[in-house]
Amino acid sequence: MARPVVGIIGNQYLLNDQYPAHAGGTMNSEAVSGVSGCMPLLIPADPRFVSVEELLERCDGFLLTGGRPNVHPENYGEAATEAHGDFDRARDAIVLPLVRACVESGQPFLGICRGFQEVNVAMGGSLYPEIRDLPGRDNHRMPPDGTLEEKFALRHCVEFTEGGVFHDLMGAPKVMTNSLHGQGIKTAGTRVVIEGYAPDGTPEATYIKDAPGFTLAVQWHPEWDAANDPVSRPLFQAFGDAVRIWAATRDARLDRCPA
Repeated sequence: MARPVVGIIGNQYLLNDQYPAHAGGTMNSEAVSGVSGCMPLLIPADPRFVSVEELLERCDGFLLTGGRPNVHPENYGEAATEAHGDFDRARDAIVLPLVRACVESGQPFLGICRGFQEVNVAMGGSLYPEIRDLPGRDNHRMPPDGTLEEKFALRHCVEFTEGGVFHDLMGAPKVMTNSLHGQGIKTAGTRVVIEGYAPDGTPEATYIKDAPGFTLAVQWHPEWDAANDPVSRPLFQAFGDAVRIWAATRDARLDRCPA
């Protein structure tokens, strides 16, 4: 039986300072294939090449990946400043309406880092441009030096709402995670439930209230060593289960259609 398809949102890059490309981290595909048990499909997140309607039809679920460019603040009613960093307006144009469509239909998605922030903005929330500049907040950015192992090393705990979705999924009220982000949630979007916080109060885990499908999103990067990490593995397994259920119900709906 063919595996269900997870569309992995790609990012724009400039190779050798001149060659434009869409790309995605190999670890995203490893997590989707090896842990979620789905077929990874890299999506060029640009409305010149794909539409939300096509993606919903072709994919069974979506991995909203991290990325260096940030969501443009005009999407939440603020002006861009130097602190906001670089942007990817093409990705904004695809992913924000894609999130809202998935929330409405129940099609599963898992948000990671920028994807976590996209979910919040898609639902009407806003972002801080730089967490480390806020009083009492820590520097959550990726260490500038070191190996990948050092950059993705566990850095702080995340405490979940007792008895909530993440507590039940992880089987623990607290977990250790990595931290590789600059921005973070300022105001939560409509129906965005924050269920996990870092020790400095930074939101780290959310889902959409009353959504019919899987809508979990995290600020850290669970794709790193997902097959072995005790926090990442159940997250990607649960996502894969949700995608399989969606694919099966999609097949059932098609089977009921008249010839």
